Amino acid sequence: MDTLLSLRVLAEVAEHKSFSVAADRLGLSPAMTSKHVQHIEARVGARLLNRNSRNVSLTEAGAKYLLTVRPMLEGLDEAEAQLRTDTLSPQGRLRISIPIWMCTPAFAAVLAAYHRANPHVILDLDLSGRKTNMVEEGIDLALRVAFKLDEGLIARKLTGITFKLVASPDFLDQFTRPQTPEDLTDAPFLAYSQVAADGRLRFGGENGMDVKMTPMMVSGNESLLHLCATAGMGFAMLPDWLTRTDLEAGRLEAVLPQIDWPTLQMHAIYADRSYMPAKMRSFLDFLAGPEGLASAWR
Repeated sequence: MDTLLSLRVLAEVAEHKSFSVAADRLGLSPAMTSKHVQHIEARVGARLLNRNSRNVSLTEAGAKYLLTVRPMLEGLDEAEAQLRTDTLSPQGRLRISIPIWMCTPAFAAVLAAYHRANPHVILDLDLSGRKTNMVEEGIDLALRVAFKLDEGLIARKLTGITFKLVASPDFLDQFTRPQTPEDLTDAPFLAYSQVAADGRLRFGGENGMDVKMTPMMVSGNESLLHLCATAGMGFAMLPDWLTRTDLEAGRLEAVLPQIDWPTLQMHAIYADRSYMPAKMRSFLDFLAGPEGLASAWR
């Protein structure tokens, strides 16, 4: 028998001095209400209620017992009410792991728009760039383009990210501007360690061709690769969102712009939960909505 429910039944019977009233309030039959009280009395080894055909009252032992139990029940009710509120209304701290390259004015505008709509959610962002153990570290949500799911995690597709090969004008003036993929063979490359650490790029999808470039630097920090490309150190394959402003300002040039560069999917990764908190659900829905990541990519 459910001991917690039995405690609630005891408290209701004691408050209303009636088994039938307690049964109605809890949606139980009078017989089941009586069995719950008997269950508690058997558990503690004492008679807790005096009852006859007309009256129900607490025994001395019952009064002492309920004096201890009632605050616990009230505390549990308060905790459950708070959890229901958190589930229905976005509030509290939301811990998110995102790629370093998303630290841009465009994504900051997305975060600001979300905050205006959900002012009671505290955004706690991790931009370390390292692989995180979401469950152990208490990360609610991770945004990833390339990922491998750990056990117990699920992914929600958010938007596509186009990557482009870029280099600075000064670098291209010295190296010459490639006209074909073959012109990039052994070219200086700023390699992203988690994707192309060996300097190998594929053109034209699965049935395309590989070009082997020479890594001048390997890093897992996309923002550093971006800065080094702007400084004229070599070619870099970077997200369009990260390089767009520099391309428009002429600090970077798109290399082989006629190439159909890959568009990879950004996913939101999170633990599989039956009851997703409102803060997390609202942030996911916002990122996938018209004011979210799609607007930042335009």
